[in-house]
Amino acid sequence: MKTEQAGRLKLLEIVLLLFLAAFLATGALALQTGQELSDKVVRLHVLANSDSEEDQALKRKVRDRILAYTEPLLAGSAGREEAEALLRGRVPELERIAAAEIRASGYDYGVAVELEDTVFPTREYEGFTLPAGKYLALRVVIGEGAGRNWWCVVFPPLCAAASAEVPETALAAGLSPSQVGLITEEDQSYVLKSKLVEFWRGLEAEFD
Repeated sequence: MKTEQAGRLKLLEIVLLLFLAAFLATGALALQTGQELSDKVVRLHVLANSDSEEDQALKRKVRDRILAYTEPLLAGSAGREEAEALLRGRVPELERIAAAEIRASGYDYGVAVELEDTVFPTREYEGFTLPAGKYLALRVVIGEGAGRNWWCVVFPPLCAAASAEVPETALAAGLSPSQVGLITEEDQSYVLKSKLVEFWRGLEAEFD
C-alpha cells in the first residue's frame, strides 16, 4: 500500500515538473515574442501638466498636433529604425509645435520632447492590445508632467487606424503575422502569450 502511494506521489511530482517546464518554456517564448514586438514599435506618451480639466484638454490638443505632424512624416517608413531616425531629426520641431499649441491655448507651460526607452504596462486600445514591456517612446511632457497621460502607437500608425485596418497597417510596418496575432488577440493562444509577457515582466521588475 505504501509502495503504491509513493508511486502515485512520484507520478504527481513528475506531472508537476513537466507542467512547470512547459510553463517556463512558454513564458520564455512569450518574452521573446514581446521583445521582438517592442523592437518594431514606437509609442507616443503625452503627459499633462496636471489632472485639472483644463490641463487634460490641453494635453489632447497637443497630442492632436503631434499626431498631425508625425503621421505623414512616418507614412513611408519601412521599419522602426527609419521611423526612429526621422523622429530624432525632428525633435526640436516637435517641441516647437507643442510649445506653439500651448501658447495658442493661453498657457505658458514649458514642454519637453524626447525619444527614450520607457516601461509600459499592458494597454488595451480599440482593435489591439500591447503587452507590457520596454518600448521606445516619443515622450511629450507638458509643464510638470504630473497629470494623467495618454499612450498610443506612433509607429506603426495604429493610433489613427480603424480596428479593421490594424492588422494590415501593422504588417505593412514590418510586424510578423505572429506579432500581429499577439496584439490583435485573433487567437486565444496569443491572449495567453500576452498575459504571460505581463506576468514575466512583473517577475523581472521584482528582481531588478
